[in-house]
Amino acid sequence: MFRFVIRRLLLMVPVLFGLSVLLFAWVRALPGDPARALLGDKATPDAIARVNAQYGFDQPLHVQYLTYIRKMAVGDFGTSPRTGEPVLATFLDRFPATIELAVMALLFAIIVGIPLGYIAAKRAGGFLDVFAVGTSLMGVVVPVFVLAYLLKLVFAVGVPGLDFLAVLPTSGRQEVRIDATHVTGFFVLDGLLTGELDASWNAIKHLILPALALGSIPLAAITRMTRASVLEVLGEDYIRTATAKGLKQIIITWRHVMKNAMMPVLTTIGILTGQLLAGAVLTETVFAFNGIGSYLFQAINTLDYAVLQGFILLIALIYAVVNLVVDLLYGVIDPRMRVR
Repeated sequence: MFRFVIRRLLLMVPVLFGLSVLLFAWVRALPGDPARALLGDKATPDAIARVNAQYGFDQPLHVQYLTYIRKMAVGDFGTSPRTGEPVLATFLDRFPATIELAVMALLFAIIVGIPLGYIAAKRAGGFLDVFAVGTSLMGVVVPVFVLAYLLKLVFAVGVPGLDFLAVLPTSGRQEVRIDATHVTGFFVLDGLLTGELDASWNAIKHLILPALALGSIPLAAITRMTRASVLEVLGEDYIRTATAKGLKQIIITWRHVMKNAMMPVLTTIGILTGQLLAGAVLTETVFAFNGIGSYLFQAINTLDYAVLQGFILLIALIYAVVNLVVDLLYGVIDPRMRVR
């Protein structure tokens, strides 16, 4: 197992290097001038030249890339020209908000998606099968930003005749009037650690709508993968043998069906982590959620090269670590994977 972890960590090096090259080329190919976007109305030729010289935009591309790689190797992801703040410090400051949202969205997708998939498999071809799969497909059919606006309109702003449903906050992570103590940056956890349960509950209420919108992305995939995997396992000989021996249905379901059906579902969940971080850009923008997604959206609009390169590379690193954890969990679910 130790050699497997080391091998996977070493494989991350060329992947991140290749990503850094593609990311650097993509950012430089974006239309517009970063110096002009930064200066706005003050973009005189002298000012543009000064900004280009200050941030190295006037250097040849290969020189800019080598400088970027050299700094990144020592943990320096640059400084945002727009805010003047270090990219890594800004990322770490906003990271808890996005992780809190992503975890809540993933929990929603798992708690709803796996039972829906199981019910659909047990009632394959019936009404419950069609209803479960059809409901979960909303995350594929309806774009996340459209669903976010609809949820916000109905459950936060309010529509005529359905005003009683507008009970959730429209934006932000927590109400300003709450004097909460923030220890870790995870507002829900902070409230529990400090005993400020009202602050924790308020943070949860602010998470509900963004999490429902963002969770619609993995919900469809988890439901369909669970359905397909359970259907495959139900057709195995050992399930028929367990049934013939008279084992209780709950034992067959948990010990034999679900345990063996979870391998592909776990892989799907790991892959969907990247989609959650990507979908957070739109979701956080709609709900004015102060995370890395909304900050990335601002960086794209202002051509903030340092933030774009640093944030996306750090997100890719997190995605690679999550997939490594998923691979390690294979050994917990399936002992045969431990000897490979």
